[in-house]
Amino acid sequence: MEILINTDNNISASAEMRSYLTADLEASFERFAEHLTRLEVKISDENGNKEGDKDKKCVLEARLRGMQPLAVTGHGNSIDQALAEASTKMKTSLDTTMGKLRSY
Repeated sequence: MEILINTDNNISASAEMRSYLTADLEASFERFAEHLTRLEVKISDENGNKEGDKDKKCVLEARLRGMQPLAVTGHGNSIDQALAEASTKMKTSLDTTMGKLRSY
């Protein structure tokens, strides 16, 4: 499973941050690893330099072998919160998709 992390101009993605996010995502999606070819993470700060409630946005896109990609969005006051919300939504979506495939 390949993990790609993209950020907008308002968020600096250091090597340490990328390493942390990659390790977190690998652990979170380990049970889906054999079905996922790529996991794309797009992190942005919707308000730029201004403060705001839930202004961090994380779009998570999962590509399953032989299927159309699934995408979810999470918002939070921090990057970790936005990623956690998006991860939870994606796991639910993957569970549903994988469950439908098993029933046929």
